[in-house]
Amino acid sequence: MNKGRFAVPAGVTDWVTASGVAALLLSAGLSGPHPSGGPELLGSVLLAAGGLTLAARRRAPLVVLVVTGLCAVGYLRAGFEALAVSYLVAVYGAVRAGHRVSTLAVSVGLLAALHLVALDLHAGSLREVVAQARNTLELAWLVAAYAAGEAVRQAEHRADEAERTREETARRRADEERLRIARELHDALTHQVSVIKVQSEVAVHVARRRGERVPEALLAIQGAGREASRELRATLEALRDDDTTPPHGLGHIPDMVKRFQGTGLDATLTIEGHPHDVPAAVSRTAYRIVQESLTNVVRHAAATTASVLIDHRPGTLAIRVDDNGKATLHPAPTPGLGLLGMRERVTALGGRLRTEPRSAGGFTVQAELPTNGAL
Repeated sequence: MNKGRFAVPAGVTDWVTASGVAALLLSAGLSGPHPSGGPELLGSVLLAAGGLTLAARRRAPLVVLVVTGLCAVGYLRAGFEALAVSYLVAVYGAVRAGHRVSTLAVSVGLLAALHLVALDLHAGSLREVVAQARNTLELAWLVAAYAAGEAVRQAEHRADEAERTREETARRRADEERLRIARELHDALTHQVSVIKVQSEVAVHVARRRGERVPEALLAIQGAGREASRELRATLEALRDDDTTPPHGLGHIPDMVKRFQGTGLDATLTIEGHPHDVPAAVSRTAYRIVQESLTNVVRHAAATTASVLIDHRPGTLAIRVDDNGKATLHPAPTPGLGLLGMRERVTALGGRLRTEPRSAGGFTVQAELPTNGAL
């Protein structure tokens, strides 16, 4: 069960608490000794105001502290003997928010004010006893509210520290995993890619020295080897440094289309809509979708033409790659790792991917990537 679905908003809780305290103050004040006439009305208003002010204790704890303190002095001066419950709640909230010194200073001033008001209200030898008793009671409740606020503050601080520790541990483990993957990629792929790159360049060089025509396929292998070497190096750097921005995105698609044109494929690129900045993850995924689609066209579709469409729509980046090849030879019926990885990338961003044969022949890859929430 998702407990967060039934969580009560903090604002509602604050208003319920404030209303409850206001009702408690009015009930206690009006049921005990209190004046009549104008002072009764003024005191009742101050009792209610002191309670309802607590609704803002999360947003402005010090302001609420001062207002509730003034209300406490006011309704005591009006003749009410109610305990300053609203001020005690404000003390708890202010201390919990970290305003310990300010709360202590305001509380000392309030105690002095309450003591002076009590001395002014009571006459004869009894007035000092009453004032002292009230002062002691206020001090006891004040210490309790202060201690409760500090205890909760410390508990929340420890919880935050524990959460930060867990996040740092998870981040450290992720860094270690990236380094492990980088080492494995370096050991397993770098050598083989370098061999392909060197051998293709040697073959091109030898053919040119002999005055022979260099086959387009060999030139394509040479270019692919260089690109693979560069991509692998950039990937290893990104794995070793999480802050390194991956080099490939929407801006690199035109150059990629030109490279595929060098393989003999008549590839075209069309950009529609109003181009704008998109999240980095969307930009990377768009590049990989086009790259994988064109690679499949060259390898499997026996196509002569391919068209790439990038459409910038409100809140969405749409990508479409069509070819005129033989759909039956395209790996769509049994998706390989390339198409599977493409689908995983799109799904992770909350997008949609469709790969299917075209009615007019060939194959189409269509993707829609949301641009208003991707990381």
